[in-house]
Amino acid sequence: MTSLPTAGKRKRVFIRTYGCQMNVYDSDRMADVLRPLGYALSESPEQADLVVLNTCHIREKASEKVYSELGRLRDVKLERRREGSDLTIAVAGCVAQAEGEEIARRQPAVDIVVGPQAYHHLPQLLAEAERRAAVRRAGKRLPGAGVLDTEFPAESKFDHLPAPAGVRAGSAFLSIQEGCDKFCTFCVVPYTRGAEYSRPVEAILREARALVAAGAIELTLLGQNVNAYHGEATDGSTWSLARLLRALAEIEGLARLRYTTSHPRDMSDDLIAAHGEIPQLMPYLHLPVQSGSDRILEAMNRGHGRDLFRRLVDRLRAMRPDLALSSDFIVGFPGESDGDFDDTMRLVDEVGFASAFSFKYSRRPGTPGATLADQIPEALKTARLAALQALLADQQRAFNSMKVGATVPVLFAEPGRKPGQMLGKSPWLQSVHVEGPTSLLGRIAEVELTGAYAVSLSGRLVSPLEVAA
Repeated sequence: MTSLPTAGKRKRVFIRTYGCQMNVYDSDRMADVLRPLGYALSESPEQADLVVLNTCHIREKASEKVYSELGRLRDVKLERRREGSDLTIAVAGCVAQAEGEEIARRQPAVDIVVGPQAYHHLPQLLAEAERRAAVRRAGKRLPGAGVLDTEFPAESKFDHLPAPAGVRAGSAFLSIQEGCDKFCTFCVVPYTRGAEYSRPVEAILREARALVAAGAIELTLLGQNVNAYHGEATDGSTWSLARLLRALAEIEGLARLRYTTSHPRDMSDDLIAAHGEIPQLMPYLHLPVQSGSDRILEAMNRGHGRDLFRRLVDRLRAMRPDLALSSDFIVGFPGESDGDFDDTMRLVDEVGFASAFSFKYSRRPGTPGATLADQIPEALKTARLAALQALLADQQRAFNSMKVGATVPVLFAEPGRKPGQMLGKSPWLQSVHVEGPTSLLGRIAEVELTGAYAVSLSGRLVSPLEVAA
């Protein structure tokens, strides 16, 4: 049996995160798992003893970036060996889950491959990697190229993770749900993150209280399909996301709540009502629609049409008139005609978005969409994406401009690029720059918005002395 590494000589780990907020959360939790083993965070791979690439598999270019980075890390590892030391390389996340054996084949410098449901096994995986390294140093050959753990464990990783170690600037992510049962034909998430799983209510409330005690005044609830949350409470009842939000809002000191990412099919009546009834729930919602064409939505297996999306938006805005809406769009899905794309442009024009993420369709191996006929030429996808992004950018600028002159509470997250400047988040998740002291970090202050730009706003502190935690 391989013994686990223990904390001794201080080591350093560098974690590079690709992709979504769930990966940001997972990277933080991997750091929590590694801390008792003696690992502190490093600012660069060159200064680290262990490098973890926490990967995203949503787009083809994202996974190719990982292989490119692995080539660079291989050179660092070879240089270390020439100097008489070593570098352990781990690939985690969704590329690891989907392409574990391929990673080991393409890049033998990788020591550990671990999927997103198994990173609580990192201590055991590191111990095995260290054993294999010692065997190689002794001049012996080993079968295989590294240590792989890409199974979906029977137990939840959340049952084995240590408590979060800290909070960044008053804001924290809290994972409440993972996986997806929707099986959209373009998406790899059901294959890399597994079936939908909702954490128990008490575990979430306990972690939320700990984060608030550690300084969080804003929590963002995370899930691949977060509004499908259906967690079990201690009395055996099942809670919806809306009920969970209401309970979280009762935690003293918690000023802001957000959640992402949602699916239109799970936008329930009680959740819509929550947007108008919970003051801590910020007036911002990310609700991916992907296309404005009913024909393409059906081909994507989205389970809803444009009319349902429009009705949801109308109901949400009736409940919370200042709601800012964000969404995801894919252009160039197989078979998308000019008319289908025009339907998407009309939907964007009719709804109006404060921000959005838009992409060209990318074939993902193993998904039904990858085998569909009538794949769209790359040049046409590029042209459609440019047109869509131009419209979305106009809407974002218009939304930002509409806020100029208002005085709003801003949560300050980090220093700005210029000396004496601070950067914060408005209730609508806009970046806001002000001149102010670093003591604002992690606190909420009233700001008069004075200027609007493409993706941010400028403002001035109404009263620097009246800063509320």
